[in-house]
Amino acid sequence: MDIRAILRTLPHRYPFLLVDRILELEPGKRAVGVKNVTANEPHFTGHWPGNPVMPGVLIIEAMAQTAGVALLTAQQTQGKQAFLGGVDKVRFRRPVVPGDQLVIEAEIVRQKGAIGKMHIVAKVEEEVACSGDFSFVLVDEDQESDPTPSETAI
Repeated sequence: MDIRAILRTLPHRYPFLLVDRILELEPGKRAVGVKNVTANEPHFTGHWPGNPVMPGVLIIEAMAQTAGVALLTAQQTQGKQAFLGGVDKVRFRRPVVPGDQLVIEAEIVRQKGAIGKMHIVAKVEEEVACSGDFSFVLVDEDQESDPTPSETAI
């Protein structure tokens, strides 16, 4: 998927769209995405000036967006939005700096209805930069801003 297809799938836009390309896609199962990290991104002006490091929360967001593409391209999720429900066992293994290319591998490991878990790994040159288990919830696109599932859905 190129950037145009990603823009049709995810609701994110600059400066918060953090996936540049999808290299591999099995809708509803897995996706491999790319985030090219460049020095002209707005967060680098204030995050460790002189020694720029990509903020961990933005790495997590890029990972979640790649997972969102895997989720939202499945036929059964048409008309849905994916929300991040939680992150578990996240570990940062190396800093991500301008010039790096994050290759993000996201795989759905469990899904029951609108709720599920994914395992996601972000690598730079085959070296793990970050990994973790993410939970998600799917809601109807026309549902108001509260993505919290009802108690009966849990």
